[in-house]
Amino acid sequence: MSNSLYYQPKREVDTHFMLQCQPLNPQLYSNLNTESYATSKTSPGQYNTLESSSGIGSYMMLSSASTLTFASSGSPGSLLDSSSYPPDQHCSPDYANNSPVTPVSNSCVTDDCSDLKWKLRELENVMLGPDTTDITDGYSNMIKSGSHVTPLEMDSWGKVIEMLACKDVKQVLVACARAVVENDQLVAQWLMDELRQMVSVSGSPIQRLGAYMLEGLVARQASSGSSIYKALKSKEPASADLLSYLHILFEVCPYIKFGYMSANGAIAEAMKNERRVHIIDFQIGQGTQWVTLLQAFAARPGGAPHIRVTGIDDSYSAYARGGGLNIVGQRLSRLAQAFKVPFEFHAVDISGCRVQLKDLGIQRGEALAVNFAFMLHHMPDESVSTENHRDRLLRLVKGLNPKVVTLVEQECNTNTAAFLPRFLETLDYYMAMFESMDVTLPRVHKDRINVEQHCLARDVVNLIACEGAERVERHELLGKWRSRFTMAGFKPYPLSVLVNSTIKTLLRNYCDRYRLEERDGALYLGWMNRDLVASCAWQCS
Repeated sequence: MSNSLYYQPKREVDTHFMLQCQPLNPQLYSNLNTESYATSKTSPGQYNTLESSSGIGSYMMLSSASTLTFASSGSPGSLLDSSSYPPDQHCSPDYANNSPVTPVSNSCVTDDCSDLKWKLRELENVMLGPDTTDITDGYSNMIKSGSHVTPLEMDSWGKVIEMLACKDVKQVLVACARAVVENDQLVAQWLMDELRQMVSVSGSPIQRLGAYMLEGLVARQASSGSSIYKALKSKEPASADLLSYLHILFEVCPYIKFGYMSANGAIAEAMKNERRVHIIDFQIGQGTQWVTLLQAFAARPGGAPHIRVTGIDDSYSAYARGGGLNIVGQRLSRLAQAFKVPFEFHAVDISGCRVQLKDLGIQRGEALAVNFAFMLHHMPDESVSTENHRDRLLRLVKGLNPKVVTLVEQECNTNTAAFLPRFLETLDYYMAMFESMDVTLPRVHKDRINVEQHCLARDVVNLIACEGAERVERHELLGKWRSRFTMAGFKPYPLSVLVNSTIKTLLRNYCDRYRLEERDGALYLGWMNRDLVASCAWQCS
């Protein structure tokens, strides 16, 4: 691996996937140099399995400079579990009888929607006559003759025609979104029809992203609310398949590892002198984040502290795991036993919207750490719910007087933005993500197509097609999160220089177009000039 991480899949993927987590250096608790943070490199595309490794029970103990593998029959972590987070039944009443959106393998899931095609053809016949076969030429003739000019002005029509002639997918997408905003159904459907010929799930990044953004536009144009899920012809992949896609995303992109490493570093630093530690994870997923932290605690001078993890989760993550939270508890318990770390696991099988103080099992004499990794942006705030679960959870946590609270979120502004600015932000943000996917997975690779469809596309569709409680993807920039934490009574927790150095070492295994930047007390991971993930830590003021 020089500047790129190359991925080659195994022919058969075991039910249990080995997540190669960057280990936290146990010397975080001492003043040893940072050379021991060297990242061990795994052979390209190789999955290490516990069955093929020597170790204790189902796990093997590795030194701090080695790659630690962790068996998991679910998704590799919080962002991966929540990347297609469904509306919570208790926070979104209209969701009760609907399933989440998952695009299928076609370039647009609505291509075969006979009703939509029939309506489009009917509109074409009304405007252009039944014998017209080239809709673009027909609209050009309309513009030249000056007849039936819809809300688009004459010069705008010319620009649209030029975009179509140049096959400028990005600009045509924006024009289509603008037509949807202006309720110009004829133009919107015309541009949707043209876009279908321009996008492809195996094309360039903009062609691939355009396929899913088109799905969102079609769904938004066709309906609203919970009926969107019926309009999209989607099927949930089998649990094992979904796990495979999530694992591939975890391996080929550094976003999740970056979030876990930065959060774990803050927790390890805050707890370095504690003998009893309680970690509350508000979206535990597979529990993958805590593997390297347990390893670091095991190597702590003076012995490991007693660790208790409270894992909060929802039904979607249970589906991805292939079972309930007991699976996570059993795996972490076995790992802790192998590392000789005193360990307890407390399962809270509900969504974040429903969490109350009584669910958290707070005990006296424990130092508390709270983890919000890729989770808070799914909580409805004051723009959606009078209960404002986003700020409610922060106030609840502040009342627990934790030593440290970690926040990892996508650096994106989609929460309260109107539709068109939100569309443009979604286009810009996910364009960077789709470009980064090109570095490690070929465009025609089936695994890449599956990863994008099942791990990223549903977020895109939700952002574009849904409003109100149905829209669960509601990202905020770190500046807004900083305001929320400050109002709740927190102040920034200092970043660890040692952890920052470790993350820089991790990024050497990836393309050099990823960048790490520290500013205003937070770490940002970006692709070229676009920030994608932000991480920071907080303490009670």
